[in-house]
Amino acid sequence: MRYAGRSPAELRRSAFRSNKALRRVACGRSRCVGKRCCSLACGPVYAGAVPELPEVEIVARRATAALAGRRITSVSVVGFNALRSLDPPPGVLEGATVTEVQRRGKLLLLDTDGDHLLLIHLMTGGGMTWKAGKVNPRDRAMRVVVRFDDDDPPLRIRERGTRQAMWVRAIRRADLDAGEIAELAKLGPEAWWPDGAESNEQIAQIAAALDQPRPLHSLLRDNRSLAGVGRTWSDEILWAAHRSPYQRGSDLTVDERTAFAHLMRDVLEAALEHYERKIPAVPAEKLTKPVQVHGKVGEACPSCGATLRGVFFESHTIAYCPTEQTGGKVLKDRRLSRLGIEATVDED
Repeated sequence: MRYAGRSPAELRRSAFRSNKALRRVACGRSRCVGKRCCSLACGPVYAGAVPELPEVEIVARRATAALAGRRITSVSVVGFNALRSLDPPPGVLEGATVTEVQRRGKLLLLDTDGDHLLLIHLMTGGGMTWKAGKVNPRDRAMRVVVRFDDDDPPLRIRERGTRQAMWVRAIRRADLDAGEIAELAKLGPEAWWPDGAESNEQIAQIAAALDQPRPLHSLLRDNRSLAGVGRTWSDEILWAAHRSPYQRGSDLTVDERTAFAHLMRDVLEAALEHYERKIPAVPAEKLTKPVQVHGKVGEACPSCGATLRGVFFESHTIAYCPTEQTGGKVLKDRRLSRLGIEATVDED
């Protein structure tokens, strides 16, 4: 059967090519690296990524510098589906003055001198900016607008794409102090700490969180275990640690888990130092992450030069270096290996 002179297969290929939210991942063949992949078997992977601890932290710092001291005159939720709760309504923030923007895991917390705060989760497509200019009423990506007095530029929270997953909610300070905000109460210990704020208690909490019979990659991405790390920085941390994505956390000794906690903090701190040098006072809604291996399947490992491999899932790809991380073993990629195209082995 053909539709408008095109077969179903042709329509599928056309849809893949026209969707700008997707990109191809090279299958490993030299002719495909950095180009459109030669085979649909390699499939598409979403180019967008959830802002993680370094990205959210730098946005919080820049937002604090720009917004602290401004008095809120209105909070307009343009995209009603972005409002997570009406108890309390966002209007309770009107009249309060912004004191700072904090980060909790991957969430942002707009703090004020009043009894209420605004909790924000940007998810994959969300971004926030406070650049000068009028709000475009026809902007379909707009979700929330926070306006200030004295004609200060408003805080705009936008979401690109069609998922519409980002959200905001006003919260009571009393509930926050009592630990009754569900989205925050379920978070594990922070994966990073500022200079001079190292504590034996936090390191012990991270080491305990790592002591689980789960693959390290999935454990790092679980914010109920460790707050702030996602798919991007899980790849980067495990590559820097020379650990397999599928090594179980409980296989590490206490000393190894402690060393891993320090290395994880160093990787995240290096990303933050990069952002401090590169990110302007008003950041772009999406930041280019300073990665070494994530999203670079098919390229050369920056350390040893071996070809970076990937394990492909519907929503993400695990990137790793076989030489540095798995003792030379190439893990089943879950796509080409099913077709028998590559000779791969499972990790023990």
